[in-house]
Amino acid sequence: MLPSDTIFQIFLIFQFCFGVIGNSLLLMVYVYTFFFKAHLKKLIDSVFMHLTIVNILAIIFTLIKDIMLSFGVPNFLDDVGCKAVLFTSRVGRGLSICTTSVLSTFQVITITSSNSKLASWLKPRLSTWMFSSLRCSWLINLLIYGYMIDIVIAKTNNSHIGYGYSDGYCQSKHFGSYNPGPFNSFIIIHDIFYVAVMMWASLYMVIFLYRHYKKAQHLHCPSLSSQLSPERKATHSILSLVCCFVLIFWLNNSITLYGFYTKEKVPRMESINGILTTGYPTICPFFLMKNNKVILQFTSSFSVLRMTCFQGSLHG
Repeated sequence: MLPSDTIFQIFLIFQFCFGVIGNSLLLMVYVYTFFFKAHLKKLIDSVFMHLTIVNILAIIFTLIKDIMLSFGVPNFLDDVGCKAVLFTSRVGRGLSICTTSVLSTFQVITITSSNSKLASWLKPRLSTWMFSSLRCSWLINLLIYGYMIDIVIAKTNNSHIGYGYSDGYCQSKHFGSYNPGPFNSFIIIHDIFYVAVMMWASLYMVIFLYRHYKKAQHLHCPSLSSQLSPERKATHSILSLVCCFVLIFWLNNSITLYGFYTKEKVPRMESINGILTTGYPTICPFFLMKNNKVILQFTSSFSVLRMTCFQGSLHG
C-alpha cells in the first residue's frame, strides 16, 4: 500500500495535469472556432476563453508550489517568487469568480424574453456590457491583490505558531503579530458580492426552466420538453458550473479563514486548500465541453469512423 505522502503527491500532479490539459484543450477549441469556424462563433465564447485562461493561471501558480512542497524541495521561492506566485494565483482565483458571475448574468439576459424592458435595453448592449465587466474585474482584482505584494515574504523560520498567512515557503511579513482582519474582510465582501450575483442568476434560470417545463406539459407537447434548444443546454451547463463553484467556494473560504485565524498552523492544510482552490478551475472545462459544437462534431465523426472500421473488420 502506498504511503499517504505518495498518494498526496500523485493526486496533486494528477490534478495539475488534468486541469491544465483540460483548459488548454478547450482554449484551443475556442481559438480554432474563432479562426476557422466563424459560423459557429458566439459572443459567449469570448467569456469562456477568458475563463479558461484565468483557470490555467490559477492552477499553475497555485499547485506548482504545493507540488514542490510535497516533494520536500527546499527554498523553492524567495521573496520575489512568493509575491509573484501568490499574487498571480489569487488574481486568477478572483477573476475566475468574476468571470463565472458575468457568465451567469449573460445567460440570464440571453434567455429573458425581449418583452422585458430591461432585457430589451440590455440585449443590444450585451457585448459592450460584457467586456466592460471583464475589464472592471481585472482592475478590481489587480488593485485588491496588489496589496499582497508588500505583505508577503519568503519564510524566515519554520515556526507554525502565530496569526497570519504561513505555508511551506511563504509567510506574512509580520507573521505572528499581523492582523489580516481588514484585508480578509474586504476580500470576503468582494467574493460574496459576486457569489450572490451568481446565486441570483441561478435562481432565475431555475425558475425559467421550471416554467418552460410546466408550459411544455400544459401544451401536451413531449417533443418541446424533450428537445432542448442551444440556449437551454447552455443554461444547464452554467447552472452546473455555478452549483459546483458555490460548494467549492464555501469549503475553500472556510479553510482559508481557519488557516489565518488559528494560532497553530497545520502544514498540510495549505496544500489541501490549494486543491480546493483549483478544484473549480480543474473541472470547469469538462462541464463546458459537454455542449461545445466543435467537440460534439469531432466526437460524432470519431464515432462514425470507429463504427465504419469495426464493420469493415467484420466484413474482412
